[in-house]
Amino acid sequence: MKYWYLLYCKRQEQARAKLHLENQGVECYYPDMLVEKIVRGKKELVTEALFPGYIFIQFDPDLGPSFTTIRSTRGVADFVRCGLLPQKVDQRIIDSLKQMDELKECRSQLPNKGDIVTLTQSEYKDLKAIYLEPDGERRSFLLVNILNKLVKVSVDNSSLDTDSPS
Repeated sequence: MKYWYLLYCKRQEQARAKLHLENQGVECYYPDMLVEKIVRGKKELVTEALFPGYIFIQFDPDLGPSFTTIRSTRGVADFVRCGLLPQKVDQRIIDSLKQMDELKECRSQLPNKGDIVTLTQSEYKDLKAIYLEPDGERRSFLLVNILNKLVKVSVDNSSLDTDSPS
């Protein structure tokens, strides 16, 4: 019977381990996320592993490959263990992580810099604003016209509604 296990990989070798494990017929999974980073002086969205250095794998140890073969695979350091035995990972945890991946792909994108948005919540409800940039994961900076003066405010992303061009 196939079970999920968690592997610890050598530093910066997750991709190599995944490639070699898949060549052996082992199913591999490691969730990732988009992170905004400064690369060569510019903001870029970069994909990074949610659990750096770890890979979830699914295989049947009775049908092969063996634990020793997997542990000896290039890029793999060892199994995450509970005592002497590799720790099995509950299928519900993997399903939950995969569901989060699906939601991440379906999630609507934030507006682009300069887009006109309408606020749907908070003390600024129904005000039109100019989208500036994200302010963390759940908030954004906007320019709001208050008493004929543009003011920079930070609001929750759930309160944004992008105006569609007419």
